[in-house]
Amino acid sequence: MPQSQPAKGGVIDVQALIDERPFTGYQWLILILCFLIVAVDGFDTAAIGYIAPALVQDWGIQKSELGPVMSAALFGLAFGAIFAGPLADRVGRKRVLVLSVFFFGLCSVATAFAPSLGWLTALRFLTGLGLGAAMPNAVTLTSEFAPQRRRAVLVNTMFCGFPLGSAVGGFVAAAMIPHYGWHSVLLLGGVLPVVLAVLLVFLLPESVRYMVLRSYPVEQIGKVLQRVTGAAATATGYVIGEQAPATRSPIGTVLSPGYRLGSAMLWSTYFMGLVIFYLLTSWMPTLMKDAGFTIERASFLTALFPLGGGIGTIAAGWFMDRFNPNKVIALTYAATGVLIYAVGQGTGSQVLLGVLIFLAGTAMNGAQSSMPSLAAAFYPTQGRATGVAWMLGIGRFGGITGALLGAELLRLQLGFDMIFTLLAVPAFLAAIALMVKHFGGRPAGTTETGGRPVATH
Repeated sequence: MPQSQPAKGGVIDVQALIDERPFTGYQWLILILCFLIVAVDGFDTAAIGYIAPALVQDWGIQKSELGPVMSAALFGLAFGAIFAGPLADRVGRKRVLVLSVFFFGLCSVATAFAPSLGWLTALRFLTGLGLGAAMPNAVTLTSEFAPQRRRAVLVNTMFCGFPLGSAVGGFVAAAMIPHYGWHSVLLLGGVLPVVLAVLLVFLLPESVRYMVLRSYPVEQIGKVLQRVTGAAATATGYVIGEQAPATRSPIGTVLSPGYRLGSAMLWSTYFMGLVIFYLLTSWMPTLMKDAGFTIERASFLTALFPLGGGIGTIAAGWFMDRFNPNKVIALTYAATGVLIYAVGQGTGSQVLLGVLIFLAGTAMNGAQSSMPSLAAAFYPTQGRATGVAWMLGIGRFGGITGALLGAELLRLQLGFDMIFTLLAVPAFLAAIALMVKHFGGRPAGTTETGGRPVATH
């Protein structure tokens, strides 16, 4: 969409003003706060995996009994995202963000004191609801405060907090569990977001695009905009110069004829990406061991897959800001498919196999982590939180599918090369879906919404 220019007569286009001003310290603060949100999100999402061995030993249960506990958070993440998106488009990004971070923090604390597997499963589901609600709104808020010229790389950089939080959780668990027990990891994973939620109340602003859309007082918008841009708040009104559907319903916007095809393709792409990601992260060590590698070598090779994720994510964002983002991410998924296929053929040399796994992980993580940025740029303000959240929520079922599919492929006793050949298929399907979205074009026949001046109070 072409960049809008500030309107005449004292009425300012807020996005045009953000686009033309330098990136300020206050915008860096917003970026850092959202980075911390997804980092504690990543920590709490991965926590159950890190405490599982100690939990099994402490409670004297079978590993298989943890299956419902492991999947409970995934279902919570999916439903939390699906319900929180429309809510954020109605009541505001900040309000839902603060409540969701506070909620999953409290649930994590409660999980540390779960007396049984049943309670543990229920509390992990509730924790997942909060986790699923937090991430899409952090993406939306970051996107709406970022200048267009740097939006993708900034959103992708913020999103790197999730894998970093997950990785830090592993080191923290290794240090704390021997001395303080598995409960300590969940307690820390609960206290940190509660403290962060309190900070968010005082430090995080509401999205100015949302405030204009919902006709907040001009003075309130002006104060936030002045802190964000450093420009004096002298406007008589504010607008958001964007084309959007006439409907005021967030869900109606995402499912409207102009956005329906793009929405379906975003869901399909994210679903396919998580099929690959969860199948490999859940089953790659087993696949490697079955292919003849030692447990130590299988673990080392598996660890190479997420290692280049941060590089891939930031690089993908950089290219998205300079070229057509749909084509950039479609090409990255296609490269993922080629590299995954090559992994299945490269077992003859461990060095070559390690390089291929690292490159496949860099491409895979770069493409998948760029999808929230792609979704945020696709939807108008009135449906942005819903659009991003529904993509993330529906895509979570791809993760569940990937974990189950891995078990089925192992049961069929397919060879290492055949499994990786089959696994390249969803990567190519993801690339095709994004090209369909690209050639489907922007919604046509829409009217200007949110572009009315806000009355002076």
